[in-house]
Amino acid sequence: MYKKLIAFSIAVVMMVACTTVPITGRRQLSLVSDAQMMQMSYDAYDQFLKENKLSRDAQATAMVKRTGQRIQRAVEQYMAANNMSDQLQGFQWEHNLIEDDQVNAWAMAGGKTVTYTGILPIAQNETGLAVVMGHEIAHAIAKHSNERMSLQLAQQFGGQTLSALAGAQPGVAQQLLMTAYGAGSGLGVLKYGRDQESEADRLGLIFMAMAGYNPQEAIPFWERMEAKSGGQAPPEFLSTHPSAGTRRANLQSYMPEAMKYYKK
Repeated sequence: MYKKLIAFSIAVVMMVACTTVPITGRRQLSLVSDAQMMQMSYDAYDQFLKENKLSRDAQATAMVKRTGQRIQRAVEQYMAANNMSDQLQGFQWEHNLIEDDQVNAWAMAGGKTVTYTGILPIAQNETGLAVVMGHEIAHAIAKHSNERMSLQLAQQFGGQTLSALAGAQPGVAQQLLMTAYGAGSGLGVLKYGRDQESEADRLGLIFMAMAGYNPQEAIPFWERMEAKSGGQAPPEFLSTHPSAGTRRANLQSYMPEAMKYYKK
C-alpha cells in the first residue's frame, strides 16, 4: 500500500513539475531548479579541486581540456540550432584532469567535468576520451542529477521543492544536497538508472559526432571498459550501466542518427 501511495504521489507531481530532455523528448520530474543545482555543483566542484590533485601531465591535461571544449561547442551549436540555448543559461564550463587511478569521469550541472587519469589508458586516444566526455556531458545536458534528486524529494518528502524543504528542515535539505554529488575523493553523482545511462549514450554519440569525433569508436571503447572488469566487479564508471550486450545493441541502433552529424 505504501509503495502504491509513493507511486501515485510521484505520478501526480510529474503532471505538474516536468521538463523535457533535449533530443530524446523524454519527460522527467523536476523539483529542483537549474539555479539551485548549478550553485550547488559550483561550490562542490571548487571544494573537490581543493581536495584533489590536478594532473601534472601537460599533454594529457591539454587533451582533456581540448576535448571538453570541442564537445562544449558542439552542445552549444546543437542547442542554438534547436532554439534551446536558454537551457545552457548559467553554465560555467570547466574541464579538469585529476591524478587518480580510478577508472572514472563525471560531469556536474552547469558543465563542470572531471576526468581521472585512470581512465586514459582505456580511452587510448582523444576519440576514446570524447566517448567518455560526451557521455558525461550528456548527463549534465539531460539534467539527470536534477531528476534523481527530484525523485528523492518525491519519494521521501512528498514532492516538496528543495527550497521548501530547506526552509522547513535545513539540515535534511543539506544532507540531500550532499547525497546528490557524494563525498570524498570520488565525489560521484547520484547513481543514474539504466534508462538515463542509455539516454546519455545516445546524446553523447551525437555531441561527439558534432565535435568531429567518429562516434563508431564508442563501441570498441565500451568493450575495453567491460574487459577492464575481468569478470569481477565492474569499475565505478560501469556500476549502473546497461550490460555489455545491451549497450552494444543500443549503440548500434543509435549510430545512424549520430553519423548524420559526423563530418570528417
